[in-house]
Amino acid sequence: MKYNWATLGCGVIANQLASALQAQGSNLYSVANRTYEKAITFADKYGIEKVYKSIDEVFTDENVDIIYISTPHNTHMEYLRKALTAGKHVLCEKAITLNSDELEEAIELSKKNHVVLAEAMTIYHMPIYNQLEKRIKSGEFGPLQLVQMNFGSYKEYDMSNRFFNPKLAGGAMLDIGVYALSFVRRFMSSVPTDILSQVKYAPTGVDEQAGILLKNKEEEMATIIISLHSKQPKRGTLSFDKAYVEIFEYPRGQEAIITYTEDGHKEIITDGSTDKALEYEIIDMENAVSGENDNMCLAYTKDVMKIMTDIRKEWGMFYPEEI
Repeated sequence: MKYNWATLGCGVIANQLASALQAQGSNLYSVANRTYEKAITFADKYGIEKVYKSIDEVFTDENVDIIYISTPHNTHMEYLRKALTAGKHVLCEKAITLNSDELEEAIELSKKNHVVLAEAMTIYHMPIYNQLEKRIKSGEFGPLQLVQMNFGSYKEYDMSNRFFNPKLAGGAMLDIGVYALSFVRRFMSSVPTDILSQVKYAPTGVDEQAGILLKNKEEEMATIIISLHSKQPKRGTLSFDKAYVEIFEYPRGQEAIITYTEDGHKEIITDGSTDKALEYEIIDMENAVSGENDNMCLAYTKDVMKIMTDIRKEWGMFYPEEI
């Protein structure tokens, strides 16, 4: 079945979405954006047939099946309420909401209106992780002991951009920490219950840098270091009894290096393609909407959002919408 996708927002991710749909022989049905002129330019670029003069029109368009929301974090909940209440399936850019309370409200709305709600988290859809998960579950690497995550970007101290702007829900946690935590949650046997953290703030008061320690009931442990003003590799390491696994550029990983404990020999496995990350999300979302297979990992999204919410509460760091 062919689904009509609409994009709410026409930034970098919306461009990737449009390209991914075209790669699958389809096209975006419509575009909504705060600035109408930008929406027109975007529609011309990708041959999109419908452009809304106001954002609210996308929610009332009976031909729209799935809405992809890629606007700033602080706007997500407003649009989620409208989209889900209107009976639209929603794939929302990470972080899906500002906090757990908002996510619970969105989930209840999706249940009430019998639609699929999901976060656009690439880690849940990249084929390399599906392959790794099967091998881990087979027991060939032994039990998981440690997870180590790094993600460091270098953003200039422009305090008006979204990365450092509290009015746009800026900060490292919601922007890049969500990737690291989603990776940890995917591979840990259960949700972490013991959590410690440290934070360094940007001049605007949002989290610029953080270190997080986690442990679950199985005593699997994880360390996370994230930064918006200090470059470091996007590297994830899974340490088992019989081997450790390294994945670089892990948000859209396509290769894993397995080093075996006994003799140190290495195995390199590849699966999928970084360039097709949005295509994998589209396929999984459409399968969930059709009822064929729900691989959208909303339970993991809930766990990750609770961890991020609890950590920020401990820091005493809140966004204007939360005060």
